[in-house]
Amino acid sequence: MTAPSGRRFAFLVNPNSGGGAATKVVVPLARALREAGAAVDVSYTTSPAETPDLVATAVAAGAVVVSVGGDGMLSSVAGAVSERDGVLAVIPAGRGNDFARMLEIPHDTAGQAALLLAGEERRIDLLCATRGDATTSVVAGSVYAGVDARAAEIVDRSHWLPSRLQYPVAAVRALATYRPVHCVLEVDGVRSEHQAATVVVANSRYYGKGMAIAPDASVSDGLLDVIVIEAAGRLDLIRALPKVYDGQHVALDEVKVLTGHRVTLSGTYRGGGAVPVGADGEALGALPGDPAAPLVVALVAGAVRILA
Repeated sequence: MTAPSGRRFAFLVNPNSGGGAATKVVVPLARALREAGAAVDVSYTTSPAETPDLVATAVAAGAVVVSVGGDGMLSSVAGAVSERDGVLAVIPAGRGNDFARMLEIPHDTAGQAALLLAGEERRIDLLCATRGDATTSVVAGSVYAGVDARAAEIVDRSHWLPSRLQYPVAAVRALATYRPVHCVLEVDGVRSEHQAATVVVANSRYYGKGMAIAPDASVSDGLLDVIVIEAAGRLDLIRALPKVYDGQHVALDEVKVLTGHRVTLSGTYRGGGAVPVGADGEALGALPGDPAAPLVVALVAGAVRILA
């Protein structure tokens, strides 16, 4: 296995991802790449504020920027790589790893090394989420408001559970206590109002550690998929939860699927209260309640070059 001429790699590693899994992943992978003749630099960081400078240095050196961590880490790296027209690669080492799942990234060291050494570049889409205060976030996978954002908050406090149980347990707990969200949604200017359990704006098919929330989504079709799960009884939602893992939920009467390029969303819980918003496992604060200053999620087609 030999490295293409001039190919070098800059690993950006979140050592806290996956309960310390990132470090265990990167050490043998970096060794395999160096043995194959590639140049490899490794930087450890837990601060998103450091990412732009680390990416700028890597791109200036002509390196492929390799995100080693979870989906949240990937989104912060992907945005910075996109801004500089660099080349991105993804090595899953988080709790969910849903974007790597979408890209079918190998889980073994040999497969990952082969992809990095011989993989071809292609362009994929990203999402840009802008809140009412003009704060902008680049997102690789999906943005969501409602019960799934609440579940993500529960996951963040569930480190005492085995990794394989964190997402299923959080989903059931969130559904058992959820309140409907009265929301105003616009997709490419077409407005609708909903009493919803959740609204998901997706670039990728997967979220929540393997749930196929947007089964027809593609990261290279120039479209975002909007999944609206209308409010229903708590037990009905819990019973329907297994259907999300293989995408069968979209056939339910309570589920609406829309596609477009730009989404605006605002809303509050029925009876009042701020609704949490999440993106690739990271909290994005509260959903704006005013339709005049909504959350805006726009697709950026072909935003970043990636080895996949």
